[in-house]
Amino acid sequence: MLGYLYSWITACVIALGLLVFDARSYVILSKRYLRFLLKPWKLVTFILAALGMTLVAPYSGDPTWDYFDSAFMSVLTYMSAPWVVGVLYQRRKKQTSLKQVFVAMCLWMFSASWSYDIYMLIQTGVYPRTWLPNIVLSSILYYCAGLLWNLDWVEGRGVFYSFQDADWPNAERGSPFRKIFRYMLPYIFIVAALCGAVIYLCSS
Repeated sequence: MLGYLYSWITACVIALGLLVFDARSYVILSKRYLRFLLKPWKLVTFILAALGMTLVAPYSGDPTWDYFDSAFMSVLTYMSAPWVVGVLYQRRKKQTSLKQVFVAMCLWMFSASWSYDIYMLIQTGVYPRTWLPNIVLSSILYYCAGLLWNLDWVEGRGVFYSFQDADWPNAERGSPFRKIFRYMLPYIFIVAALCGAVIYLCSS
């Protein structure tokens, strides 16, 4: 696994360099994006989800799922997933550069997989055998989180994804929780079902 480890570390260093030396081009580093994330309903759903993932970890039957990795992966997902999913959508519309996509994919992989890999490597001294299944399962959760925290509502238009607008991320527009709650349910169900399946398989 050394080749894989060195490859993703190199990719992360390059992505960090792009962020540092061209910070103005990356909305994820802006105050506007922070305000977009800190909308009350997003903050509350993040706290509830993070607490759920973290508190259930020791009882999951999976020795690699503990308080610490659950907590930091939850924070990384909340901070990056809405931006990453938005950038990938913009690329489909030819509205952003490949550099942005590269940084977005590195953030996705670091949040959903590589941070877990390096944590387990430090903890156990060996690269986790669960690295590949973790990519699949965590990426599904990550993508759902990115979509959920981009839900938006405007009078006369209804519910849509924030990244579909040219002014994304719009930190000024308020999205009433009651207007978007039922659109959140499919994502909540997917997350709960996947976590339940993992707990069942690990404990049986």
